Amino acid sequence: MSELRDRFRAASASAEAIFWRAPSTPAATFRDLAAYAEEHDVAWDRYGEGGAVAQLEAEVAELLGKPAAVMFPSGVMAQQAALRAWCDRSGSRRVALPDLSHLVHHEQDGPRRVLGLELEWLTTGRETPTAEALDKVGGRLGAALVELPLRDAGCLLPTWDELVELSAAARGRGVPLHADGARIWESVPHWDRTIAEAADLFDSMYVSLYKGLGASSGALVVGPEDLAGELRSWRQRMGGTIFSMTTAAVGGLMGLRDGVERFGAYRAWAIDLAAALRERGIRTFPEVPHIATFLAYAPGTAEEVNERVVALVEERGVVPCGLWSQADVPGWVQTELTCYEAAITRDPGQVAALVAEAVGAATFLP
Repeated sequence: MSELRDRFRAASASAEAIFWRAPSTPAATFRDLAAYAEEHDVAWDRYGEGGAVAQLEAEVAELLGKPAAVMFPSGVMAQQAALRAWCDRSGSRRVALPDLSHLVHHEQDGPRRVLGLELEWLTTGRETPTAEALDKVGGRLGAALVELPLRDAGCLLPTWDELVELSAAARGRGVPLHADGARIWESVPHWDRTIAEAADLFDSMYVSLYKGLGASSGALVVGPEDLAGELRSWRQRMGGTIFSMTTAAVGGLMGLRDGVERFGAYRAWAIDLAAALRERGIRTFPEVPHIATFLAYAPGTAEEVNERVVALVEERGVVPCGLWSQADVPGWVQTELTCYEAAITRDPGQVAALVAEAVGAATFLP
């Protein structure tokens, strides 16, 4: 697998990508950042104060309809700081969150080992959060976290009514409700709501600058003014108040400038692609994607499928998809597809045909 991965990276470096974002060089990215900074007379921040950071915080707070926003160098730090601040206020270290949460699976147990939080499962597996699920977590809670969307479940989202009921239940119980909104920009078209309407259901929300908005790094947490002060203290304690975050902040400002409205078009194209994939023997989850990112499943083994994918990239100079891994069901493989600018310039039926050819799914059609 390591040899296939090396071949895939080498071939992809000079090939045309369909999914995620078109690759760029550091030099090209720095030129774009410099051009924006010059055009908009961007000033440096110093230790997270003033300049581009202050401007970004103000714009994000206004967009999400919250009194304040605090920028962090990473989402990992941002969310751990937010949960710890809420827990300190609540007098409990117990946090209810999905067992598939990013905090559980991708942070080396940081919430427990670094900040001493006690984790309880709000949901398990591919389950969306509800008021009933919160009710089942008994005892005193310091906070509850909802991941929107639940990325490891195929970017699964609850219904709007479920979110409204969950928000009311949390507030009625006095439990601070925090949203992992790394992909909230991409989620709101599913509900046909604004970002501010979504944020209004939560006491705080984390947003990412690099996932949907395309910055190089960075994150923010929005919430009340007094929480912002506590977040800045935790940012400093955790080593996140670095000399400057201007570069990441400019990337975030550029992403906001390009507009969050584009994610509706990405989602619509992803829905068409998923339908075309299913016609060619490739299953998708969710069956109808909730956002522009979803999981695809095909028959085969990872080694066989990836050999075909890599060979196609090498022969044609186009990347039809990423590499595939073994799925939970024996004899099937899975991959994640993210449909952004490069994808939606193409016909979804033709892209589906190319993906099916790459993985050999056409041979499994009835």
